[in-house]
Amino acid sequence: MSTAKSATYETPKKLHGTGKEYWRRLGNDLVRDRWLYLLLLPGLIYFIVFKYLPMFGIVIAFENYVPFSGVLGSEWVGLKWFQYFFRFPAWTRYLSNTLILSLMNIVFFFPAPIILALLLNEMRSLRYKKLLQTLLYVPHFISIVIVVSITFVMFGSSGIVYKLTQQLLGHTVNYMGSPDTFRWMIIGQTIWKETGWGTIIFLAALTNVDTQLYEAAMVDGAGRLRRLWHITLPAIRSTIVLMLILRMGSVLDTGYDHLILMANPLNRSASQTLDVFVYQQGIQSGQFSYASAIGLMKSVISVTLVVGSNKIAHLLGEQGLY
Repeated sequence: MSTAKSATYETPKKLHGTGKEYWRRLGNDLVRDRWLYLLLLPGLIYFIVFKYLPMFGIVIAFENYVPFSGVLGSEWVGLKWFQYFFRFPAWTRYLSNTLILSLMNIVFFFPAPIILALLLNEMRSLRYKKLLQTLLYVPHFISIVIVVSITFVMFGSSGIVYKLTQQLLGHTVNYMGSPDTFRWMIIGQTIWKETGWGTIIFLAALTNVDTQLYEAAMVDGAGRLRRLWHITLPAIRSTIVLMLILRMGSVLDTGYDHLILMANPLNRSASQTLDVFVYQQGIQSGQFSYASAIGLMKSVISVTLVVGSNKIAHLLGEQGLY
C-alpha cells in the first residue's frame, strides 16, 4: 500500500517536473519551432490589438460616456442603459427581426455549403472540379456594395426580373420595397456570395474519408446515395456540428452594412435589426454607452448560446468545440 501510495504522489512530479525544467523545455520548444511561432505572431498580434485590448471599452456600457471626459472620467450609471433598452417600446421588433433573419440563415444558408461540397465531391473530372470551385469562390471577394448594386439593377423597377414578373403574373412585385421579400433578398444574396467559399472547410474534411470504404460499399452493392448517406455524411458530421456551434455564436449578428444598403422606408419594418439599431444609436446619434450596452448584451447571449450548444453536442455524443 505504501509503495502504491508513494508512486501515486510521485507520478505528477515526474510528469511535470520542476518549474525550471518546465521553462527549459518551453524554451527548447520555442527555439525548435521558432518558424512556426513566427508565422503565428501576426495573427496573435491581430487578436491582441483588435480583439482583446478594445475589451477595456466595455466599461462605457455602465457609464454615461462623454468623449471629452474619457472612460475614467465619465459618470458611472450602472445598469441604466440596459434598463433603458428594455423600456424602449420597439425593442421586441428589433429582436424579432434579428431572430427571423438568423433562423432563415441557419435553415437555408447553413446547409448550402454542405450540399454544394457533397456535389463537388462526387465530380470525377478533377479539371472541371477545380474550374468550378474557382468560379464558386469568386463571389466571396465581391464587395457587398457591388452585390447590392447588381440586385438593384436586376430587381429594381427597370430590372429584367421586375419586368419578367410583370409579364408572367400580370402585376408588378416591389422586390426592393416590400417587407415580405426583403428577408428573402438578403438570404439570396448571402447564399450567392458565401456558399462557394463555405465549401472549403467541408471539402477539406471530405479528403480524410478513406476511399477503401467506398470500394467496399460498391462491392456490397451500395449505390451512390447509400454511400453518401452511410459513409460521406458520417465522416463530416463532426465538422458540421462544429460549424453549427460556431454559427450559434452569431445568431444575433446580422451585419449592419448589408442591411443598411438594402433598407429603405418601405421595408423598414423588416430591416430594423439589433445591429442596425446599434449603428444608429452609436454612430449616427452618438450615444456610445447605449450602443455599447446593447453590444455587450448581444455578446453575453452569444457566448451562452455557444456554451449551451457545445453542451448539447456532448450529450448527443459529439466532440463539440472543446
